[in-house]
Amino acid sequence: MKKTILRKYARLIAEAGVNVQKGQEVFILAGLDQPEFVRMVAEECYKLGAERVVVDWDYQPLSLVDNKYCSVETLGTLTGYQKARWEHYVEKIPCRIYLDSDDPDGLRGADQDKMLKAQQMRYPLVKGYRDQLENKYQWCIAAVPGSAWAKKLFPELTKHQAVEKLWEAILSTSRVTEDPVEAWRAHNADLHDRCAYLNSLGIAELHYTASDGTDFNVGMIPEAEFKGGGDTSLQGIFFNPNIPTEECFISPMRGKAEGIVYASMPLSREGQLIENFMIRFHEGKAVEWHAEKNESLLTNIITADEGAAYLGECALVPYDSPIRKSGLLFYNTLFDENAACHLALGMGFADTIRGFENKSLEECRALGINDSMIHVDFMIGTEDLNIDAVTRDGKTVPVFRNGNWAF
Repeated sequence: MKKTILRKYARLIAEAGVNVQKGQEVFILAGLDQPEFVRMVAEECYKLGAERVVVDWDYQPLSLVDNKYCSVETLGTLTGYQKARWEHYVEKIPCRIYLDSDDPDGLRGADQDKMLKAQQMRYPLVKGYRDQLENKYQWCIAAVPGSAWAKKLFPELTKHQAVEKLWEAILSTSRVTEDPVEAWRAHNADLHDRCAYLNSLGIAELHYTASDGTDFNVGMIPEAEFKGGGDTSLQGIFFNPNIPTEECFISPMRGKAEGIVYASMPLSREGQLIENFMIRFHEGKAVEWHAEKNESLLTNIITADEGAAYLGECALVPYDSPIRKSGLLFYNTLFDENAACHLALGMGFADTIRGFENKSLEECRALGINDSMIHVDFMIGTEDLNIDAVTRDGKTVPVFRNGNWAF
Protein backbone atom coordinates (compact mmCIF):
# COMPACT_ATOMS: atom_id res chain seq x y z
CA MET A 1 0.00 0.00 0.00
CA LYS A 2 1.30 3.48 -0.87
CA LYS A 3 2.87 5.27 2.08
CA THR A 4 1.07 8.50 1.18
CA ILE A 5 -2.29 6.79 1.73
CA LEU A 6 -1.16 5.09 4.93
CA ARG A 7 0.09 8.43 6.21
CA LYS A 8 -3.42 9.87 5.72
CA TYR A 9 -4.86 6.95 7.69
CA ALA A 10 -2.33 7.41 10.48
CA ARG A 11 -3.16 11.12 10.60
CA LEU A 12 -6.89 10.30 10.73
CA ILE A 13 -6.41 8.01 13.74
CA ALA A 14 -4.28 10.53 15.63
CA GLU A 15 -6.24 13.68 14.76
CA ALA A 16 -9.88 12.63 14.23
CA GLY A 17 -9.64 9.35 16.15
CA VAL A 18 -8.19 10.13 19.56
CA ASN A 19 -7.67 13.85 18.82
CA VAL A 20 -4.33 14.08 20.63
CA GLN A 21 -3.95 17.29 22.63
CA LYS A 22 -0.68 19.06 23.26
CA GLY A 23 1.11 17.56 26.25
CA GLN A 24 -0.97 14.37 26.37
CA GLU A 25 0.51 10.90 26.63
CA VAL A 26 -0.59 8.26 24.12
CA PHE A 27 -0.58 4.49 24.66
CA ILE A 28 -0.83 2.31 21.54
CA LEU A 29 -1.66 -1.40 21.66
CA ALA A 30 -0.74 -3.20 18.43
CA GLY A 31 0.18 -6.60 17.05
CA LEU A 32 3.46 -7.33 15.33
CA ASP A 33 1.91 -7.26 11.85
CA GLN A 34 2.41 -3.65 10.69
CA PRO A 35 5.27 -2.07 12.68
CA GLU A 36 5.94 0.58 10.03
CA PHE A 37 2.35 1.80 10.26
CA VAL A 38 2.52 1.84 14.05
CA ARG A 39 5.60 4.08 13.69
CA MET A 40 3.56 6.39 11.43
CA VAL A 41 0.76 6.66 13.98
CA ALA A 42 3.24 7.41 16.76
CA GLU A 43 4.86 10.10 14.64
CA GLU A 44 1.49 11.70 13.84
CA CYS A 45 0.70 11.78 17.55
CA TYR A 46 3.98 13.58 18.22
CA LYS A 47 3.24 16.07 15.44
CA LEU A 48 0.00 16.95 17.24
CA GLY A 49 1.94 17.68 20.43
CA ALA A 50 1.96 14.37 22.30
CA GLU A 51 4.37 14.43 25.23
CA ARG A 52 5.14 10.72 25.05
CA VAL A 53 3.93 7.78 22.93
CA VAL A 54 4.20 4.29 24.43
CA VAL A 55 3.67 1.19 22.26
CA ASP A 56 2.62 -2.11 23.83
CA TRP A 57 3.05 -5.05 21.44
CA ASP A 58 0.64 -7.98 21.41
CA TYR A 59 1.31 -11.43 19.93
CA GLN A 60 -1.34 -14.13 19.90
CA PRO A 61 1.07 -17.12 19.86
CA LEU A 62 2.64 -15.76 23.05
CA SER A 63 -0.81 -15.45 24.61
CA LEU A 64 -1.32 -19.14 23.85
CA VAL A 65 1.97 -19.97 25.58
CA ASP A 66 0.92 -17.97 28.65
CA ASN A 67 -2.45 -19.71 28.65
CA LYS A 68 -0.76 -23.12 28.54
CA TYR A 69 1.93 -22.67 31.17
CA CYS A 70 0.66 -20.04 33.64
CA SER A 71 -1.66 -20.96 36.46
CA VAL A 72 -5.08 -19.35 36.78
CA GLU A 73 -3.79 -17.55 39.89
CA THR A 74 -0.85 -16.08 37.96
CA LEU A 75 -3.03 -14.98 35.03
CA GLY A 76 -5.61 -13.52 37.42
CA THR A 77 -3.18 -11.53 39.56
CA LEU A 78 -2.48 -7.83 39.19
CA THR A 79 1.24 -7.35 39.80
CA GLY A 80 2.85 -4.29 41.34
CA TYR A 81 3.99 -2.82 38.06
CA GLN A 82 0.54 -3.42 36.52
CA LYS A 83 -1.10 -1.59 39.43
CA ALA A 84 1.39 1.24 38.96
CA ARG A 85 0.39 1.52 35.31
CA TRP A 86 -3.32 1.69 36.15
CA GLU A 87 -2.55 4.38 38.73
CA HIS A 88 -0.61 6.23 36.05
CA TYR A 89 -3.59 6.04 33.68
CA VAL A 90 -5.88 7.52 36.34
CA GLU A 91 -3.42 10.30 37.12
CA LYS A 92 -2.41 11.27 33.57
CA ILE A 93 -5.57 10.36 31.55
CA PRO A 94 -3.64 9.37 28.39
CA CYS A 95 -5.12 8.72 24.95
CA ARG A 96 -5.51 5.04 24.06
CA ILE A 97 -5.17 3.69 20.50
CA TYR A 98 -5.92 0.05 19.68
CA LEU A 99 -4.72 -1.21 16.28
CA ASP A 100 -6.42 -4.55 15.71
CA SER A 101 -4.88 -7.10 13.34
CA ASP A 102 -5.71 -10.34 15.16
CA ASP A 103 -6.13 -13.68 13.43
CA PRO A 104 -9.82 -14.63 13.97
CA ASP A 105 -8.64 -18.16 14.78
CA GLY A 106 -5.45 -17.08 16.55
CA LEU A 107 -6.33 -18.43 19.98
CA ARG A 108 -7.80 -21.71 18.82
CA GLY A 109 -6.84 -24.39 21.32
CA ALA A 110 -6.61 -22.06 24.32
CA ASP A 111 -8.14 -23.22 27.59
CA GLN A 112 -11.25 -21.05 27.58
CA ASP A 113 -12.25 -21.95 31.13
CA LYS A 114 -8.83 -20.86 32.39
CA MET A 115 -9.12 -17.58 30.46
CA LEU A 116 -12.55 -16.90 31.92
CA LYS A 117 -11.52 -17.71 35.49
CA ALA A 118 -8.46 -15.47 35.20
CA GLN A 119 -10.60 -12.65 33.80
CA GLN A 120 -13.06 -13.06 36.65
CA MET A 121 -10.19 -12.83 39.16
CA ARG A 122 -8.62 -9.77 37.56
CA TYR A 123 -11.77 -7.76 36.97
CA PRO A 124 -12.41 -6.79 40.62
CA LEU A 125 -8.78 -5.68 40.83
CA VAL A 126 -9.04 -3.28 37.85
CA LYS A 127 -12.70 -2.23 38.15
CA GLY A 128 -11.95 0.63 40.52
CA TYR A 129 -9.42 2.08 38.08
CA ARG A 130 -11.73 1.57 35.10
CA ASP A 131 -14.59 3.32 36.85
CA GLN A 132 -12.34 6.30 37.62
CA LEU A 133 -11.42 6.54 33.93
CA GLU A 134 -14.96 6.10 32.60
CA ASN A 135 -15.72 8.75 29.93
CA LYS A 136 -12.65 10.79 30.88
CA TYR A 137 -10.20 9.77 28.17
CA GLN A 138 -10.07 9.65 24.37
CA TRP A 139 -9.72 6.26 22.75
CA CYS A 140 -9.88 4.85 19.25
CA ILE A 141 -10.04 1.33 17.85
CA ALA A 142 -8.87 0.98 14.24
CA ALA A 143 -7.48 -1.89 12.20
CA VAL A 144 -4.46 -2.91 10.17
CA PRO A 145 -4.03 -6.15 8.21
CA GLY A 146 -2.45 -9.19 9.74
CA SER A 147 -1.36 -11.85 7.28
CA ALA A 148 -3.40 -14.63 8.93
CA TRP A 149 -6.48 -12.40 9.10
CA ALA A 150 -6.01 -11.43 5.44
CA LYS A 151 -5.69 -15.06 4.34
CA LYS A 152 -8.88 -15.88 6.27
CA LEU A 153 -10.73 -13.38 4.08
CA PHE A 154 -8.88 -14.09 0.82
CA PRO A 155 -7.63 -17.68 0.92
CA GLU A 156 -7.19 -17.86 -2.84
CA LEU A 157 -4.59 -15.06 -2.88
CA THR A 158 -0.93 -15.09 -1.93
CA LYS A 159 -0.10 -13.69 1.50
CA HIS A 160 1.13 -10.38 0.04
CA GLN A 161 -1.90 -10.05 -2.25
CA ALA A 162 -4.27 -10.85 0.60
CA VAL A 163 -2.72 -8.21 2.86
CA GLU A 164 -2.98 -5.60 0.09
CA LYS A 165 -6.61 -6.55 -0.52
CA LEU A 166 -7.40 -6.22 3.19
CA TRP A 167 -5.63 -2.86 3.31
CA GLU A 168 -7.92 -1.69 0.48
CA ALA A 169 -11.03 -2.86 2.35
CA ILE A 170 -9.97 -1.26 5.65
CA LEU A 171 -9.09 2.08 4.06
CA SER A 172 -12.25 2.22 1.94
CA THR A 173 -14.68 1.43 4.77
CA SER A 174 -12.76 3.78 7.09
CA ARG A 175 -13.36 6.69 4.70
CA VAL A 176 -9.70 7.29 3.96
CA THR A 177 -10.43 9.62 1.06
CA GLU A 178 -8.51 12.56 -0.37
CA ASP A 179 -9.36 14.39 2.86
CA PRO A 180 -10.37 11.75 5.43
CA VAL A 181 -10.70 14.21 8.33
CA GLU A 182 -13.26 16.24 6.37
CA ALA A 183 -15.03 13.03 5.28
CA TRP A 184 -15.43 12.11 8.94
CA ARG A 185 -16.82 15.54 9.80
CA ALA A 186 -19.56 15.01 7.20
CA HIS A 187 -20.20 11.44 8.36
CA ASN A 188 -20.49 12.54 11.99
CA ALA A 189 -22.99 15.23 10.98
CA ASP A 190 -25.23 12.62 9.32
CA LEU A 191 -25.12 10.29 12.34
CA HIS A 192 -25.80 13.25 14.65
CA ASP A 193 -28.93 14.17 12.69
CA ARG A 194 -30.25 10.61 12.72
CA CYS A 195 -29.72 10.36 16.48
CA ALA A 196 -31.49 13.69 16.97
CA TYR A 197 -34.55 12.38 15.13
CA LEU A 198 -34.62 9.14 17.14
CA ASN A 199 -34.28 11.09 20.38
CA SER A 200 -37.17 13.35 19.39
CA LEU A 201 -39.55 10.38 19.28
CA GLY A 202 -39.56 9.63 23.02
CA ILE A 203 -39.03 5.90 22.49
CA ALA A 204 -40.21 3.58 25.26
CA GLU A 205 -39.53 0.30 23.47
CA LEU A 206 -38.05 -1.14 20.28
CA HIS A 207 -39.63 -4.17 18.58
CA TYR A 208 -37.47 -6.25 16.20
CA THR A 209 -38.82 -8.84 13.73
CA ALA A 210 -37.18 -10.80 10.90
CA SER A 211 -37.88 -13.94 8.88
CA ASP A 212 -35.06 -15.85 10.60
CA GLY A 213 -37.22 -16.01 13.74
CA THR A 214 -36.08 -12.87 15.51
CA ASP A 215 -39.00 -11.45 17.51
CA PHE A 216 -37.76 -9.26 20.30
CA ASN A 217 -38.78 -6.30 22.45
CA VAL A 218 -36.36 -4.17 24.45
CA GLY A 219 -37.21 -1.30 26.79
CA MET A 220 -35.47 2.09 26.86
CA ILE A 221 -34.31 4.17 29.83
CA PRO A 222 -36.37 7.41 29.84
CA GLU A 223 -33.23 9.46 30.51
CA ALA A 224 -31.16 7.74 27.78
CA GLU A 225 -30.45 9.01 24.28
CA PHE A 226 -29.08 7.65 21.01
CA LYS A 227 -25.52 8.53 20.17
CA GLY A 228 -23.37 7.90 17.12
CA GLY A 229 -20.06 8.77 15.52
CA GLY A 230 -17.83 11.00 17.59
CA ASP A 231 -18.07 11.56 21.33
CA THR A 232 -16.87 14.16 23.81
CA SER A 233 -14.89 13.19 26.90
CA LEU A 234 -15.54 14.67 30.33
CA GLN A 235 -12.45 16.78 29.64
CA GLY A 236 -14.35 18.38 26.76
CA ILE A 237 -12.33 16.77 23.95
CA PHE A 238 -14.16 15.45 20.86
CA PHE A 239 -12.91 12.10 19.50
CA ASN A 240 -14.02 9.15 17.35
CA PRO A 241 -13.81 5.91 19.33
CA ASN A 242 -14.36 3.57 16.37
CA ILE A 243 -12.91 3.79 12.87
CA PRO A 244 -15.03 2.75 11.02
CA THR A 245 -18.50 3.28 12.51
CA GLU A 246 -21.99 3.35 11.01
CA GLU A 247 -24.15 2.95 14.12
CA CYS A 248 -26.63 4.94 16.13
CA PHE A 249 -26.62 3.27 19.54
CA ILE A 250 -28.24 3.46 22.95
CA SER A 251 -27.99 1.56 26.23
CA PRO A 252 -31.34 -0.07 27.05
CA MET A 253 -33.03 -0.50 30.40
CA ARG A 254 -31.56 -3.41 32.36
CA GLY A 255 -34.25 -6.00 32.93
CA LYS A 256 -36.51 -4.92 30.03
CA ALA A 257 -36.01 -7.40 27.18
CA GLU A 258 -38.31 -10.19 25.98
CA GLY A 259 -38.12 -12.58 23.07
CA ILE A 260 -35.64 -14.32 20.82
CA VAL A 261 -32.86 -13.05 18.55
CA TYR A 262 -30.86 -14.94 15.94
CA ALA A 263 -27.31 -13.96 15.06
CA SER A 264 -26.85 -13.00 11.42
CA MET A 265 -23.04 -13.28 11.44
CA PRO A 266 -20.39 -15.31 13.26
CA LEU A 267 -19.03 -13.74 16.44
CA SER A 268 -15.24 -13.55 16.75
CA ARG A 269 -14.29 -13.84 20.40
CA GLU A 270 -11.04 -14.80 22.12
CA GLY A 271 -9.53 -15.82 18.77
CA GLN A 272 -12.38 -18.23 17.97
CA LEU A 273 -15.65 -18.03 16.04
CA ILE A 274 -19.11 -18.65 17.50
CA GLU A 275 -21.44 -19.52 14.62
CA ASN A 276 -25.18 -19.86 13.98
CA PHE A 277 -26.45 -18.98 17.42
CA MET A 278 -29.59 -17.68 19.10
CA ILE A 279 -30.40 -16.14 22.48
CA ARG A 280 -33.76 -15.92 24.22
CA PHE A 281 -34.37 -13.17 26.78
CA HIS A 282 -36.90 -13.05 29.62
CA GLU A 283 -37.22 -10.12 32.02
CA GLY A 284 -34.12 -8.65 30.45
CA LYS A 285 -31.91 -11.68 31.00
CA ALA A 286 -30.55 -14.28 28.57
CA VAL A 287 -32.20 -17.49 29.75
CA GLU A 288 -31.60 -19.81 26.78
CA TRP A 289 -28.97 -19.97 24.05
CA HIS A 290 -27.68 -22.38 21.45
CA ALA A 291 -24.85 -22.30 18.89
CA GLU A 292 -23.86 -24.73 16.17
CA LYS A 293 -20.19 -23.98 16.80
CA ASN A 294 -18.45 -23.00 20.06
CA GLU A 295 -21.55 -23.00 22.24
CA SER A 296 -19.34 -23.43 25.32
CA LEU A 297 -17.61 -20.14 24.50
CA LEU A 298 -21.00 -18.45 24.16
CA THR A 299 -21.89 -19.87 27.57
CA ASN A 300 -18.68 -18.44 29.05
CA ILE A 301 -19.63 -15.01 27.71
CA ILE A 302 -23.18 -15.04 29.02
CA THR A 303 -22.19 -16.40 32.44
CA ALA A 304 -19.02 -14.33 32.92
CA ASP A 305 -20.66 -12.37 35.74
CA GLU A 306 -24.12 -11.30 36.89
CA GLY A 307 -24.41 -8.50 34.33
CA ALA A 308 -23.14 -10.49 31.34
CA ALA A 309 -26.57 -12.02 30.68
CA TYR A 310 -28.18 -8.56 30.33
CA LEU A 311 -27.95 -6.10 27.46
CA GLY A 312 -25.67 -3.08 27.43
CA GLU A 313 -26.31 -1.76 23.93
CA CYS A 314 -28.80 -1.65 21.06
CA ALA A 315 -27.18 -0.38 17.84
CA LEU A 316 -28.96 0.50 14.60
CA VAL A 317 -26.96 0.01 11.40
CA PRO A 318 -28.47 0.02 7.88
CA TYR A 319 -28.11 -3.12 5.80
CA ASP A 320 -26.77 -1.01 2.91
CA SER A 321 -23.86 0.33 4.98
CA PRO A 322 -20.49 0.66 3.19
CA ILE A 323 -19.16 -2.36 5.07
CA ARG A 324 -22.06 -4.55 3.98
CA LYS A 325 -21.66 -3.24 0.42
CA SER A 326 -18.03 -4.36 0.45
CA GLY A 327 -19.36 -7.91 0.27
CA LEU A 328 -16.89 -9.06 2.93
CA LEU A 329 -17.42 -10.88 6.18
CA PHE A 330 -14.45 -9.51 8.13
CA TYR A 331 -14.57 -11.97 11.05
CA ASN A 332 -13.80 -8.89 13.15
CA THR A 333 -16.37 -7.19 15.37
CA LEU A 334 -15.12 -3.66 14.64
CA PHE A 335 -16.19 -4.11 11.02
CA ASP A 336 -18.95 -6.70 11.17
CA GLU A 337 -20.90 -4.78 13.83
CA ASN A 338 -21.00 -1.86 11.39
CA ALA A 339 -22.49 -4.02 8.65
CA ALA A 340 -25.63 -4.92 10.60
CA CYS A 341 -27.85 -3.96 13.50
CA HIS A 342 -26.45 -5.48 16.66
CA LEU A 343 -26.91 -5.94 20.37
CA ALA A 344 -24.28 -6.18 23.07
CA LEU A 345 -24.22 -8.33 26.15
CA GLY A 346 -22.74 -6.83 29.27
CA MET A 347 -21.62 -3.33 30.17
CA GLY A 348 -23.74 -0.38 29.11
CA PHE A 349 -22.58 3.15 28.37
CA ALA A 350 -23.14 5.73 31.10
CA ASP A 351 -22.60 8.54 28.60
CA THR A 352 -25.89 7.65 26.86
CA ILE A 353 -27.68 9.19 29.86
CA ARG A 354 -28.62 12.81 29.27
CA GLY A 355 -26.59 15.01 31.58
CA PHE A 356 -24.30 12.12 32.53
CA GLU A 357 -21.49 14.60 33.08
CA ASN A 358 -23.38 15.89 36.13
CA LYS A 359 -24.12 12.41 37.50
CA SER A 360 -21.95 9.81 39.15
CA LEU A 361 -21.40 6.44 37.51
CA GLU A 362 -23.46 4.87 40.26
CA GLU A 363 -26.37 7.24 39.54
CA CYS A 364 -26.29 6.32 35.84
CA ARG A 365 -26.36 2.63 36.68
CA ALA A 366 -29.23 3.19 39.12
CA LEU A 367 -31.25 4.57 36.18
CA GLY A 368 -30.84 1.26 34.33
CA ILE A 369 -27.37 1.19 32.73
CA ASN A 370 -26.04 -2.37 32.97
CA ASP A 371 -22.70 -3.11 34.62
CA SER A 372 -20.48 -6.05 33.72
CA MET A 373 -16.86 -7.07 33.14
CA ILE A 374 -17.68 -7.74 29.46
CA HIS A 375 -19.14 -5.88 26.51
CA VAL A 376 -19.66 -8.27 23.59
CA ASP A 377 -21.41 -7.17 20.40
CA PHE A 378 -23.27 -9.68 18.24
CA MET A 379 -24.95 -9.00 14.92
CA ILE A 380 -28.67 -9.56 14.27
CA GLY A 381 -29.30 -7.35 11.21
CA THR A 382 -30.73 -8.97 8.07
CA GLU A 383 -32.04 -7.64 4.77
CA ASP A 384 -35.63 -8.09 5.98
CA LEU A 385 -35.22 -6.84 9.55
CA ASN A 386 -38.00 -4.49 10.65
CA ILE A 387 -37.79 -2.33 13.78
CA ASP A 388 -40.67 -0.34 15.24
CA ALA A 389 -40.40 2.25 17.98
CA VAL A 390 -43.20 2.33 20.51
CA THR A 391 -43.22 5.85 21.92
CA ARG A 392 -44.06 6.95 25.43
CA ASP A 393 -47.28 8.53 24.16
CA GLY A 394 -48.45 5.23 22.63
CA LYS A 395 -47.54 5.70 18.96
CA THR A 396 -45.80 3.13 16.77
CA VAL A 397 -43.19 4.64 14.47
CA PRO A 398 -41.24 2.63 11.85
CA VAL A 399 -37.49 2.93 12.36
CA PHE A 400 -36.22 0.17 10.03
CA ARG A 401 -37.89 -1.45 7.05
CA ASN A 402 -36.28 -4.30 5.12
CA GLY A 403 -32.96 -3.82 6.88
CA ASN A 404 -32.59 -0.07 6.28
CA TRP A 405 -33.65 3.22 7.79
CA ALA A 406 -37.35 3.95 7.43
CA PHE A 407 -36.68 7.70 7.53
